[in-house]
Amino acid sequence: MKKITILIPVFNEVNTLKEILKMVENIDFYGLEKEIILIDDYSTDGTRELYKELNYKVLYHNKNMGKGAALRTGFKEASGDIITIQDADLEYNPQDFLPLIKVILENQADVVYGSRFLNIDKSKNFMLTHFLGNKMLTIITNILYGAKLTDMETCYKVFKAEYVKNLDIKSNRFDFEPEITAKVLKQGAKLKEVPITYNARTFEEGKKISWKDGFAAIFALIKFRFID
Repeated sequence: MKKITILIPVFNEVNTLKEILKMVENIDFYGLEKEIILIDDYSTDGTRELYKELNYKVLYHNKNMGKGAALRTGFKEASGDIITIQDADLEYNPQDFLPLIKVILENQADVVYGSRFLNIDKSKNFMLTHFLGNKMLTIITNILYGAKLTDMETCYKVFKAEYVKNLDIKSNRFDFEPEITAKVLKQGAKLKEVPITYNARTFEEGKKISWKDGFAAIFALIKFRFID
């Protein structure tokens, strides 16, 4: 494996985008060539003006469609042997990518998830409703798909490219997480979890997921259990 693609969906992240990009740039991903792709989901807060200062490939949506739609766009353009996802805020630390990528490079798994719950004392500011919602969705995933996950909804997902490049992703919003999980598991991919850190932000700080997305995720888990 020679290249890793880091997909960064962006929607109104003018305050954090430059910092997270600097963090990603400063990490040596085991000598892998880095391809960083930003997918702007119609930001209106000044984020788009930042791209003029940055030397990255940016894909643009002409209307706000959601995180799932942004990643669908990104997967089509990714050319890495490994593909991973980084949010544009500061909830996740890119240093945590390293043990996940190592599992892929050592061929211990086809897909690796960074679990915020395997080392819960290093996860900060979890709202109780989000904590309980995440655990419920993970339990439903395990029941429906015979998995043994602890954190299905995590952003940090690392894939061997062949397991995601040809997937027909239909979800536009945060129901992307259950859909991609359902589809890699149905392929028979070997999925492993590795603990990561997490520093949750509030709605005032820009948190976008809500209780409505939780119901959409349950529906997606059931739907994609029986259809492609």
